[in-house]
Amino acid sequence: MLQSIKQLYGNKLAAFDGDIGHVKDFYFDDENWVVRYLAADTGSWLTGRLVLLTPHAFGKLDQDEKTLHIKLHKKKIQDSPSIELHKPVSRQYETDYYAYYGWPAYWDGSAMWGIGGYPVVLPPSKKEMEIQKKYHHRDDKHLRSAQAVTGYNIQSVDGEIGHVSSFLVDDKSWAIHELVIETGHWFSGKEILIPTSKVKRISYEESKVFVSLTKADIQQTVENEISQHI
Repeated sequence: MLQSIKQLYGNKLAAFDGDIGHVKDFYFDDENWVVRYLAADTGSWLTGRLVLLTPHAFGKLDQDEKTLHIKLHKKKIQDSPSIELHKPVSRQYETDYYAYYGWPAYWDGSAMWGIGGYPVVLPPSKKEMEIQKKYHHRDDKHLRSAQAVTGYNIQSVDGEIGHVSSFLVDDKSWAIHELVIETGHWFSGKEILIPTSKVKRISYEESKVFVSLTKADIQQTVENEISQHI
């Protein structure tokens, strides 16, 4: 089922033995278009520390209670490798993180989650552990904050068409399927969807997302969707 990331911000996070805070942000892979981590605001529980949770730990998403259940105990989360606030996520940190939890690394393999299309919890093999150890410390340039990219202008082939409002994500694989765009005056401020397959690149220096579509392409697609719905 597709979920709007924007609707998940602020949702409570419930571990096996109690609440651990709420959803603050998501870090997504802008190369494979998939959520890799959730950033938790832990309030006074772990003051001044950024806690990252991977979809491997995600349980049921209770929409009525606005709660995402986490399949971990609080002590396990508290003792996990620490990452400083406002620091980028390095591959060295990820290596330590995945080794701590005993989960297979997503970068080992050709599938979205390394060994498959979903974040399954299986212990890594000895070979996988050796591959993980080969990575040296570096910031992972493909991990980006969803909160930071929200608001970026969308640059079509023939001009700007609005800005990023949210992302639609599959709550099983956590793949990002579409960008939610609030259009400008050229399309009466309507909200439209653009598949991530149409994104050419993201310029973080310019705060822009470039897509391989013209305004006419977008208008025609939206009109077709409306007519099919009717």
